[in-house]
Amino acid sequence: MAKHNEIGKIGEQIAENWLIQKGFTIVERNYLRKWGEIDIVSCETTGKIHFVEVKTVSYETKAYLEYAVSCGIWRPEENVHRDKQQRLSRAIQTWLLDHKYNGEWQIDIIAIRMVPREKYCLVKYMDNVIFDFD
Repeated sequence: MAKHNEIGKIGEQIAENWLIQKGFTIVERNYLRKWGEIDIVSCETTGKIHFVEVKTVSYETKAYLEYAVSCGIWRPEENVHRDKQQRLSRAIQTWLLDHKYNGEWQIDIIAIRMVPREKYCLVKYMDNVIFDFD
Protein backbone atom coordinates (compact mmCIF):
# COMPACT_ATOMS: atom_id res chain seq x y z
CA MET A 1 0.00 0.00 0.00
CA ALA A 2 1.30 3.45 -0.90
CA LYS A 3 2.28 5.72 2.00
CA HIS A 4 -0.48 8.26 1.23
CA ASN A 5 -3.05 5.43 1.32
CA GLU A 6 -1.71 4.26 4.69
CA ILE A 7 -1.98 7.82 6.04
CA GLY A 8 -5.54 8.04 4.68
CA LYS A 9 -6.57 4.78 6.38
CA ILE A 10 -5.11 5.95 9.69
CA GLY A 11 -6.97 9.24 9.28
CA GLU A 12 -10.25 7.42 8.64
CA GLN A 13 -9.74 5.35 11.79
CA ILE A 14 -9.04 8.52 13.81
CA ALA A 15 -12.18 10.12 12.35
CA GLU A 16 -14.27 7.04 13.16
CA ASN A 17 -13.01 7.02 16.76
CA TRP A 18 -13.69 10.76 17.05
CA LEU A 19 -17.26 10.33 15.79
CA ILE A 20 -17.91 7.47 18.22
CA GLN A 21 -16.60 9.60 21.11
CA LYS A 22 -19.05 12.33 20.04
CA GLY A 23 -21.97 9.89 20.21
CA PHE A 24 -22.33 8.91 16.56
CA THR A 25 -22.97 5.37 15.40
CA ILE A 26 -20.92 4.16 12.45
CA VAL A 27 -23.27 2.77 9.81
CA GLU A 28 -20.73 2.00 7.08
CA ARG A 29 -17.11 2.59 6.09
CA ASN A 30 -15.74 3.01 2.58
CA TYR A 31 -18.97 2.74 0.61
CA LEU A 32 -17.45 2.37 -2.85
CA ARG A 33 -18.94 2.58 -6.31
CA LYS A 34 -17.05 3.11 -9.55
CA TRP A 35 -18.24 6.74 -9.63
CA GLY A 36 -17.37 7.65 -6.04
CA GLU A 37 -16.72 6.70 -2.44
CA ILE A 38 -18.10 7.73 0.93
CA ASP A 39 -15.44 7.41 3.63
CA ILE A 40 -17.82 7.12 6.59
CA VAL A 41 -21.58 6.95 6.92
CA SER A 42 -22.59 7.73 10.49
CA CYS A 43 -25.81 8.37 12.37
CA GLU A 44 -26.80 10.75 15.15
CA THR A 45 -29.02 9.63 17.99
CA THR A 46 -31.82 11.59 16.24
CA GLY A 47 -31.50 9.28 13.23
CA LYS A 48 -29.98 11.89 10.91
CA ILE A 49 -27.38 10.37 8.57
CA HIS A 50 -23.98 12.05 8.17
CA PHE A 51 -21.89 11.36 5.08
CA VAL A 52 -18.35 12.10 6.20
CA GLU A 53 -15.44 12.87 3.90
CA VAL A 54 -12.11 12.44 5.67
CA LYS A 55 -8.99 14.28 4.50
CA THR A 56 -5.67 13.63 6.21
CA VAL A 57 -2.27 15.23 5.92
CA SER A 58 0.84 14.09 7.78
CA TYR A 59 3.85 16.00 9.08
CA GLU A 60 7.28 14.89 10.22
CA THR A 61 7.14 16.72 13.56
CA LYS A 62 4.61 18.32 15.86
CA ALA A 63 6.50 21.62 15.55
CA TYR A 64 6.08 21.62 11.76
CA LEU A 65 2.38 20.75 12.11
CA GLU A 66 1.87 23.65 14.54
CA TYR A 67 3.76 25.99 12.20
CA ALA A 68 1.59 24.90 9.26
CA VAL A 69 -1.59 25.49 11.29
CA SER A 70 -0.46 28.92 12.49
CA CYS A 71 0.40 29.99 8.92
CA GLY A 72 -2.63 28.36 7.27
CA ILE A 73 -0.43 26.11 5.15
CA TRP A 74 -1.83 22.99 3.44
CA ARG A 75 -5.25 22.61 4.96
CA PRO A 76 -6.48 19.05 4.28
CA GLU A 77 -10.07 20.18 3.69
CA GLU A 78 -8.89 22.11 0.62
CA ASN A 79 -8.52 18.73 -1.11
CA VAL A 80 -12.30 18.40 -1.29
CA HIS A 81 -12.22 20.03 -4.71
CA ARG A 82 -15.05 20.27 -7.23
CA ASP A 83 -14.39 16.88 -8.86
CA LYS A 84 -14.29 15.16 -5.46
CA GLN A 85 -17.50 16.93 -4.44
CA GLN A 86 -19.27 15.68 -7.57
CA ARG A 87 -18.07 12.08 -7.09
CA LEU A 88 -19.11 12.19 -3.43
CA SER A 89 -22.52 13.60 -4.38
CA ARG A 90 -23.12 10.75 -6.87
CA ALA A 91 -22.04 8.16 -4.29
CA ILE A 92 -24.40 9.68 -1.71
CA GLN A 93 -27.33 9.57 -4.13
CA THR A 94 -26.56 5.91 -4.82
CA TRP A 95 -26.31 5.12 -1.09
CA LEU A 96 -29.67 6.80 -0.46
CA LEU A 97 -31.28 4.72 -3.23
CA ASP A 98 -29.56 1.46 -2.19
CA HIS A 99 -30.76 1.88 1.39
CA LYS A 100 -34.17 3.33 0.48
CA TYR A 101 -33.40 6.13 2.90
CA ASN A 102 -35.53 9.26 2.75
CA GLY A 103 -34.81 10.83 6.13
CA GLU A 104 -32.59 13.75 7.06
CA TRP A 105 -28.97 13.71 6.01
CA GLN A 106 -26.00 16.00 5.63
CA ILE A 107 -22.40 16.08 4.42
CA ASP A 108 -19.55 16.67 6.88
CA ILE A 109 -15.80 16.91 6.45
CA ILE A 110 -13.25 15.79 9.00
CA ALA A 111 -9.79 17.22 8.35
CA ILE A 112 -6.95 15.53 10.19
CA ARG A 113 -3.41 16.79 10.56
CA MET A 114 -1.18 14.16 12.10
CA VAL A 115 2.34 13.31 13.12
CA PRO A 116 2.38 9.50 12.93
CA ARG A 117 5.82 9.13 14.51
CA GLU A 118 4.71 11.11 17.57
CA LYS A 119 1.17 9.65 17.65
CA TYR A 120 -0.26 13.16 17.63
CA CYS A 121 -3.10 14.65 15.63
CA LEU A 122 -5.51 17.54 15.33
CA VAL A 123 -9.10 16.90 14.24
CA LYS A 124 -11.21 19.61 12.59
CA TYR A 125 -14.90 18.81 12.11
CA MET A 126 -16.84 20.78 9.51
CA ASP A 127 -20.53 20.21 10.05
CA ASN A 128 -23.13 20.27 7.28
CA VAL A 129 -21.02 21.56 4.39
CA ILE A 130 -22.80 22.73 1.27
CA PHE A 131 -21.37 22.12 -2.19
CA ASP A 132 -22.00 24.72 -4.87
CA PHE A 133 -21.84 23.26 -8.39
CA ASP A 134 -22.61 26.51 -10.26
